[in-house]
Amino acid sequence: MAAMFEQLGLIGCGLMGGSFALAMKRAGLVKRVVGYSKSPSTTERARQMGVIDVEAPSALLAVSGADVVLLAVPVAATEATFKAIRHLVTNSMLIMDVGSTKREVVDAARRVLRDHIGSFVPAHPITGKELSGVEHADPDLYHGKQVILTPIEKTQTAHLKRAQALWEGLGCHVQQMAPDSHDAAFAAVSHLPHLLAFALIHAIDGQAHGKDFLGLAGPGFRDFTRIAASDPKVWRDILLSNRVELVEQAKMFQRSLMNMLHLAETGAGEKLEEMIAQASQVRAQWHMGRKK
Repeated sequence: MAAMFEQLGLIGCGLMGGSFALAMKRAGLVKRVVGYSKSPSTTERARQMGVIDVEAPSALLAVSGADVVLLAVPVAATEATFKAIRHLVTNSMLIMDVGSTKREVVDAARRVLRDHIGSFVPAHPITGKELSGVEHADPDLYHGKQVILTPIEKTQTAHLKRAQALWEGLGCHVQQMAPDSHDAAFAAVSHLPHLLAFALIHAIDGQAHGKDFLGLAGPGFRDFTRIAASDPKVWRDILLSNRVELVEQAKMFQRSLMNMLHLAETGAGEKLEEMIAQASQVRAQWHMGRKK
């Protein structure tokens, strides 16, 4: 079977980009990978590992001759990356990103790509590791994971179909959402929980006996706060890029929290138990990554 793509232009050869290139190669979906990273040592390492075949000296030259392009850069760097490549973007080229938020990415694409916006299919693969960097690149990173595509009205149908086929070829479960719906959903189930975990650790650590308290914490605390050990720069970018939806979700959480605290303070045991029971039931029935 012929490869789906001749050449992948990879911008950002870290964990996400490197794993994508390895997965594409293993699945036989691409013949050649040309890669660029801001750090030349990363690009060099990626070539030595066989993640990329050719090192490009710039983002623009990584795109030259590519029929598929992946932006695996922080969301905050998306607009600058689009500006760097726009002169070589064509309508026949499929361009995707892997950003955790979508509205800011789509707005940047509209501003910069203009007539070529139809080539861009925004994507969010729901995967990752606590460890970043090309040395942790793994061809299995995407396998069996969900990928959400957030096309806009100008997205070319042909490109959307190719994007879907590509991710399915990597063993992913693909679904589509509007960019705004995506950002609201992930503010609720990912970005706010990270914020809460960071804030809780801060609150405990800031107390006089905080270190002693942490010494007594058990498995419940470990499970609740695991995500607080995540990459600070990555999460700074995500929380800033989705701040509008994050604030909305935080307000709803705050109402729920204050409600439960009020019940506890006033000794309203029955009502408190009802709220706990409802939460317990919802959590018990939840299956990761699947709609009921």
